[in-house]
Amino acid sequence: MIAHLIQKIALLTIPILAAVTVHELAHGYVAYRLGDPTAKESGRLTLNPFKHIDPLGALVFFLTQAIGWARPVPVDPRYFRHPRQDMVWVSLAGPMANLLLAATLALALRAWPFIYQPLSWLSPALASAVLKPLLLMAYLAVQINIGLAIFNLLPVPPLDGSKILYGLLPPELARRYAYLEPVGFVIILALVFTGVIDKIILPPIIWLSGLFLGNLVQI
Repeated sequence: MIAHLIQKIALLTIPILAAVTVHELAHGYVAYRLGDPTAKESGRLTLNPFKHIDPLGALVFFLTQAIGWARPVPVDPRYFRHPRQDMVWVSLAGPMANLLLAATLALALRAWPFIYQPLSWLSPALASAVLKPLLLMAYLAVQINIGLAIFNLLPVPPLDGSKILYGLLPPELARRYAYLEPVGFVIILALVFTGVIDKIILPPIIWLSGLFLGNLVQI
């Protein structure tokens, strides 16, 4: 039991750290490109995962392998030329970066048999000790990145989807929608504990996993 738990933690750590790092870095980088230096000045334009990780969010990731969160990158829309529209791009950047990373890893996994099989024949010990864990981590990383992207696209504050929707709504509707922000986390918890969130996010996660991984889904 303990050995299985240690193995699971070892396999999930790098995929989770990579997913949250890419997600938050993308937010900060797009904000920086649009004129906001806040993330750069706070040292968040980095691939160092410990600048982005949130312990509780990481724990949720380990438990669910689909949802979780990191420390949000600071963004100041006052620097933007078009604050509402530019926040849409900043908010989209995180989920889109996760999907791009998932797609890239999926392509690598599709090519993996051409590398793994000859090496496993030449050196079974190397394949078992090194190559197989890498294969599993890449497979888990695809799922985790897809899960993080879909979860964050939910239009519930403070998730990215809420900021995207806020920027797309007419100003009056956007102001009314903003009233949800103080209770957004409560709404998320209610969706989680009632199982509604699974019914919302699992179908697109399963569909995208199948699209990206194809017959590798059963690995």
